[in-house]
Amino acid sequence: MIGRLNGILVEKQPPEILLEVSGVGYEVQMPMTCFYDLPKVGENAIVYTHFVVREDAQLLFGFNNKTERALFRELLKANGVGPKLGLAILSGMSAQQFVSCVNNEDATSLVKLPGVGKKTAERLVLEMKDRLKDWGNDLFTPFSDSAVIEPHSDTLVANNAAAALVALGYKLPQAQKAVKSVSKPDMSTEVLIKESLKSML
Repeated sequence: MIGRLNGILVEKQPPEILLEVSGVGYEVQMPMTCFYDLPKVGENAIVYTHFVVREDAQLLFGFNNKTERALFRELLKANGVGPKLGLAILSGMSAQQFVSCVNNEDATSLVKLPGVGKKTAERLVLEMKDRLKDWGNDLFTPFSDSAVIEPHSDTLVANNAAAALVALGYKLPQAQKAVKSVSKPDMSTEVLIKESLKSML
């Protein structure tokens, strides 16, 4: 299993990155809450990974630290949660926020995430509460609110942000509406995605 990658960040196209390690490029999908903390393209990055093998694909999911990855793995154990839904959940809220929702039995906040209906949210709270009861704030590494990438045209940034939201499970009209509602000149793609996700919660 591939558990950790240390290499040069070649591409950033939310929610996927291309990381070059010893001449091999690894495509890694990351939750947006992890994406915000990535360095600039061309710089070194360390990503903790979870490897998923299916009949039709081999997928790598990446995280900034072992705690985020551990939570993703716990999510995959929950009934009805696959890698795509796990990625969407941890894109809509940080690992720390998710643990807080579960511990506070806050299913209402979970319902706002793409792909999570009322029954799924209630089941997540029920199934995850025992597993996450010992997860305190000291387990988490704070993530930065700032994201810096090379500037692009505002239209391209908006299109990329909407595409990333669709990849995370939102419908295109919903994604475009959210992007449009928070878009400001000279926003980076990551910041626009982050603000769009906030506006839908």
